[in-house]
Amino acid sequence: MNGAGPREGEGRLRGGLTLRALAPNAITAGALCVGLTSIRFAIEAAAIASPQQAEPVWKFCVGAVILAGLLDGIDGRIARLLKAQSRFGAELDSLADSISFGVAPALVLYLWSLQQAPRLGWFAALAFALCCVLRLARFNARIDADNQPHKSAGFLTGVPAPVGAGLSFLPLYLSIVTGRPEFSDPRLVGGWLALIAFLMISNLPTLSWGKLRPRRNVRLELIALAGLIVAALLSEPWLTLVGLSVAYLLLIPVGLISYARVKRPRAGRAADATPNP
Repeated sequence: MNGAGPREGEGRLRGGLTLRALAPNAITAGALCVGLTSIRFAIEAAAIASPQQAEPVWKFCVGAVILAGLLDGIDGRIARLLKAQSRFGAELDSLADSISFGVAPALVLYLWSLQQAPRLGWFAALAFALCCVLRLARFNARIDADNQPHKSAGFLTGVPAPVGAGLSFLPLYLSIVTGRPEFSDPRLVGGWLALIAFLMISNLPTLSWGKLRPRRNVRLELIALAGLIVAALLSEPWLTLVGLSVAYLLLIPVGLISYARVKRPRAGRAADATPNP
């Protein structure tokens, strides 16, 4: 009957979680399990004496974290499509992200390289995992805040957790592509991990997908480029991941310049709106 609400318990789980919210939350749980599985295989890879035999397992570890990132991008869109957003889903998503994009990359890189310098390596791994959790906590704390200058201008604050996880593996990508042992040096990996940790909790404005609005005359070219990137990921995944990581790093100063251009006129309008005493 139109206009009638659901009967008690119909379409809703105990605790206020609707049945249609199961799909996005199940995907989030899957992403969490994928991130934890990468840790399990990293432990197995660290126990393999031959680097040649261990390399496919390390590749699987990285692939699992990347898959978790893809799932993380899907669950939110499905929740919005089904109009199934909930506070439970937001909390679950942050908890899953802290494991998949904070703890998992830190442990994978520690077992791959950083354990060769236990003191430096462990502190670098701790810094990365901690900064990822702090970033997610900051996001949750501001989720209902109205005064968010970066968000209101269409920017993100700092490097997102999934992107930070992908960037943290850059030395591993380079090691796989080149086969050179220098890229697995724990001093290099530890320093790089600390840098990405800083970028995640920094106040740097970074570009968001919503901010990227290409001109009409190049949209077909961008569609073709996206298709070529997918093909490159299938044929030369590690070299392509190196290229994508470098491209994102180059976009960070672009975000700073773009935000500075947006901030100046916004500050001028705010000053004009302030009444004179």
